[in-house]
Amino acid sequence: MRYEINAGYPIAAKQKALGMYERMALIRKYEERIYYLFLEGSMPGTIHQSHGQEACAVGMLWDLGHDDFMTSTHRPAGHALAKGVPLRSMMCEMFAKSNGCCRAKGGAMHVGDMSVGAFPAIAIVAGGMPVAVGAALSCKMRKTKNVTVCFLGDGASNEGAFHESMNAAAIWDLPLVFACENNLYGASTPISMTCKLENIADRAASYGMQSEVADGNDVFAVNAAAGRAIEKARGGGGPTFLELKTYRMGGHSRNDACGYRSKKEERIWLEKEPLRRCRAYLLENNLADEKTLENIDEKIAEDIEDAVEFAKMSPDPKPEDALKDIFYERGEI
Repeated sequence: MRYEINAGYPIAAKQKALGMYERMALIRKYEERIYYLFLEGSMPGTIHQSHGQEACAVGMLWDLGHDDFMTSTHRPAGHALAKGVPLRSMMCEMFAKSNGCCRAKGGAMHVGDMSVGAFPAIAIVAGGMPVAVGAALSCKMRKTKNVTVCFLGDGASNEGAFHESMNAAAIWDLPLVFACENNLYGASTPISMTCKLENIADRAASYGMQSEVADGNDVFAVNAAAGRAIEKARGGGGPTFLELKTYRMGGHSRNDACGYRSKKEERIWLEKEPLRRCRAYLLENNLADEKTLENIDEKIAEDIEDAVEFAKMSPDPKPEDALKDIFYERGEI
């Protein structure tokens, strides 16, 4: 089902559509800038980018508040920005600066900010799922109306933590939404070689959990599916498993040339990439004109360069900072 928007919709719906485009464009431009900064040797560590998967992050998280929770994966930049982690603090973390969102201790694979409900990302495949179950359980025990969104990749569906977490979420009727970004490959292995099912979402039935499959490259379709699942969870209806069919435009990591994928396959998916589709939809339905979108792109480019310069000028961590944040100190949180 597609979340339809047309020129006759209320201004709020138009603003939402434009806002989701802007957030996706920010994620895309941020990751493009990060890629070249890494090539220049300006940043330590490595990166696992989400080019082509921006609709999953933005569509899933757009309607959540800062008091709702999110767990992420080893490909977390889009999730973090979509959840509201500030751009400057993200960039500082990438430069390993002390005012980064994780105080220079997370890097690209572990960004997060609990002030906006974003758990620092967990790079272990399926590692975020038990954490998400715990977060959702805490919400239920405290009788809040908060919801947790748990991102996972298709590769996570064959891990033991996947089955344990799905079962626990189901039997406890937790306010939790599992968002499986099925980009067809676990690193370089096609999902078709590791799972006989056409849809990973079908596995949810074995736990008595409701599921849905959505076009992960259509931000409106993702948002509509997310809205149904979030409303259900917030109302006490228990968890939902969403499978978002998508495709990463780049490699598994920055040194992956994607030799295992055909050029034809890549061309087909490039035509369906989410930013291009959203932009075309906005223009075709008179929700924006080229000038408006150009202004958005220009503003994003300025904001990213501001973040880069801010990060370069920010202080490095001190040696003694390595001994901080190891144990919980009363009154710290």
